[in-house]
Order: sequence, then structure tokens, then C-alpha cells
Amino acid sequence: MLGESRIKQITDAVLARSTADQTEVVVLAGDTALTRFANSTIHQNVYETDAQVRIRVAIGTRIGASSTNDLGAAALAAALDNALAIARLQPENPDFKSLPGPQPIQKTMAFSEATAGCTPEQRARGVGAICLEARARGVIASGALTTAILETAIANSLGTFAYFPTTFADINTVIMSDTSAGYAAAMALDVNDMEFEAIGAEAVNKCLTSQNPRPLEPGEYPVILEPYAVQDIANMLGYTGLTALAVQEGRSFMVGKFGQQIVDPRVSIWDDGLSPDGIPWPFDFEGVPKQRVDFIVNGVANAVAYDSYSAGKEGKQSTGHALPAPNTMGPIPINSFFAAGDATVDEMIKNTERGLYVTRFHYTRPVEPTQVVITGMTRDGTFWIENGEIAYPVKNLRFTQSYLEALNSVVQIGSQPRLLSRFEGLARDSVPALHLSAFRFTGATQF
Repeated sequence: MLGESRIKQITDAVLARSTADQTEVVVLAGDTALTRFANSTIHQNVYETDAQVRIRVAIGTRIGASSTNDLGAAALAAALDNALAIARLQPENPDFKSLPGPQPIQKTMAFSEATAGCTPEQRARGVGAICLEARARGVIASGALTTAILETAIANSLGTFAYFPTTFADINTVIMSDTSAGYAAAMALDVNDMEFEAIGAEAVNKCLTSQNPRPLEPGEYPVILEPYAVQDIANMLGYTGLTALAVQEGRSFMVGKFGQQIVDPRVSIWDDGLSPDGIPWPFDFEGVPKQRVDFIVNGVANAVAYDSYSAGKEGKQSTGHALPAPNTMGPIPINSFFAAGDATVDEMIKNTERGLYVTRFHYTRPVEPTQVVITGMTRDGTFWIENGEIAYPVKNLRFTQSYLEALNSVVQIGSQPRLLSRFEGLARDSVPALHLSAFRFTGATQF
């Protein structure tokens, strides 16, 4: 770890040297350990230490940005000079108001000494539990276990300085036979909270029960989606529409819908960087304190995420959702929560006369963002349900479906959300299973 004092020396030096009207320095540092396995054997163990300094300057309303991962004085000076040169070449941007000034940040702890000190031997024992389960059942395990320390610091010439260290552990595994695959994943602040045997058993059982899948004709079917698939729904909603930039550009499904019912009344989605039910992160990449933003409340379109730039265009305040500049996505949720319900997955299956059980989605892409029409495929365990029981595995299917339309066909919502990672652990979603009455599958695969 660099530590707060070393990072502040770096940010102070850049700010002192800058001749811009406003300057921002973001330091992203981390120690990341990865144990990767394939063919039920660990084949790679790596440890990476990196630190990136991102500099953004404003000369009037002309903005320039540059970055470096060389922390030497000469490299930092060169990165600053590059940002200044870029700014001078830019046109004036009348929508830029100012970098955010200092604001009080809630004291938050999200650091696990066990995760920070996790050794290769400890990771090997966790991975070994999965590999041994796979070998014992005659299938093949692959995947990766990551443990990481992240340090984030933001400083600007208006007096902002925010520093936060955190940790996370993330595991994912795919178990394969000649005709099937099973998947499981988990994320935690503390690596000791990970139940590796249970994760391995989940993926192995899914692989074994999905062997020799049968073909199924495309069509519209009721579905039960595991949290892995529901995470894609939450992610796509955030990416396509729960950002102020998408609303301002007219491409969000929220445009003209605020205050209106857009999905089933049992659906509520929010972002909360301070919730202990996730992995807290108290400020964004502009040093603005994170606010809880309730995007959809009981099915009603309520709010979107703002950074300082998008907020300034509307005379509003940032909600603390800025990404590192520059970025083309605008502010997006990275601590998402999908409200749980009161049903178990077993109850969902029993309540389904005929339908599909889907483990996760794969290779999903937006087709029409204003209706959140997404195309993608099922993967790693898809099953046909008959008379309230899982009858047999089926070959994977392609779907083309409006996620908004799907969320208007909710039958039941799972009672046990799962915390899952995205963006290599920088974002995380707490999502339950979902039972939907209709989901449109438009094509079939050969596997």
C-alpha cells in the first residue's frame, strides 16, 4: 500500500505545480493477487502492485486530462504538462461549471486485514476445495480467485481531499463436462466469509445436472432467473438509463417517465455506497460523498445518478456517482441493490407449470436503450421446468427481450440476494433471484 501520507505528497506536489484555473488529481492504487485454475489445477499465481495518477485541469471552461503510473516527479510533471496542453487545444465548454469543492465525508470502514494479508497458500486452499470437489465428481474446474487492496484518493485545487482504503475478495468458477457446464461466483469484503466448498458444490451440481441437454424451440416462456442473470438486468438498467447523461441525451428509458409506474410495483432498485450490505465506498471519483439514490421505488421511475458535470447542466448537486475522468458513460451506479422479496427458489420452481430455469446470461448487448431491449444468450445451466419440478436440461437459447417489459411480468422475487462483482471488483450488485411470467427467446444454439 502507498498509504495516505505518501498519496497526499503526490497530490500536493501536482496541485502546487499546476498553472490551471482548477486542477484535480485522482490516485488509484492497488495490490491485486490472483490465483487462476484450469483443468482442476492451479496454473497461475500472480501479484500486481500498481498506482495510477489521473490529472484533470480546467483553463476557463477548457478541460484536459492525462494519466501516468510512474510516480516519479518528472513523470508527474510531464503528465500535468500534457493535461495543460490538451486543455489549451480544447474549445470552451459552456456546460462545465466547476470542480466540486470540499464536503464532509462519512467515516466508513471497509477493510479486512484477512483479505489484505491473504497468502498464495490460503488462496490455494480455497481454490483447492473447488478443484477437489470437481475431481471427485469426474468433472473439470476452472476459474479464478482474486484478493485485492484498493486505495482511492481525490484532491483538487478547491480544497477537496478524500482518501479511502478497502479490500475485496472475488471468486468465480466454471465446471465442465463433455456436454455441460455449471457456474458459481461470490464476492466479499473478508475472504474468510467465502464458503469455497459451497461454491464448488453449487457449480459442480449444476454441471452434472445439465449434462446431455435437449433442444428447445425458441419462444416466449416463463423463467426463473438466478441472481447471476438478474445482475445483468440491474447492470443494463444502470448502464442504459439510470444515469443523468443518458437522460440529458434523450436515450434513457427514464425520459418523460419520472413519477410514472414503469415496472412491477414490487421492484425497487437503488444505489447506496454506504450500505453495510454491500462493500461500502463513501465518495466518488470527484471526492463527492455518495448519496443513496432510489432509482425505481415500488415500480415508479424516481431518480438518476449525477456527477458534478451532469448536475451542473441542470443546476443540481452531484449524487456522488462520478467515474474517473475522462469517461463517455457519465455517472453510473456501482453499488447497486435490487430489493429482495419473500420467495425461495424452490417455491418459484413449484409454482411453475412449464418454463425455463436460467443460471446466467452471456454476451449481452443493448439493442434499443429507451426500452432496454437486450440480446444475449443463456449459459452454464439452462433447464426445462415441468409441473413444478426441474425436468431436464436444455440447450442454450438466444433471447431478445426488453428488460423493462420483463420486469412488468414479475411473479415472485427471491428472498436471498447475492453480492456479485463487475468492473473487476470496482462495482458490485446485490441481487435476488427472479420469477417472471414471460421472457422472449429468439434463437437456439447447438450446445
